Amino acid sequence: MAKKGGKSKGFVSQGIHSNVDRKISNSMRRDYMATGDRLLNQIDAWKKGQNVVFTIANPNPNETNKRFIRVNARDIKGKAR
Repeated sequence: MAKKGGKSKGFVSQGIHSNVDRKISNSMRRDYMATGDRLLNQIDAWKKGQNVVFTIANPNPNETNKRFIRVNARDIKGKAR
């Protein structure tokens, strides 16, 4: 019978806790969303033919429970060339 995996003989972390402060992670995410890098990455992915989904404000003001909706980039920009 084979031995159980890996090199470790002792405790192995389950990987369920982050070693980065939550405030730092949230700050980095906010910066990424605000600078426009995310939009540029989405457009590059769309040009490569990947499936991209934009999040936009809901044009229907009567749907108050859905402030934002997800729309496929092909519906907005068409097929990439």
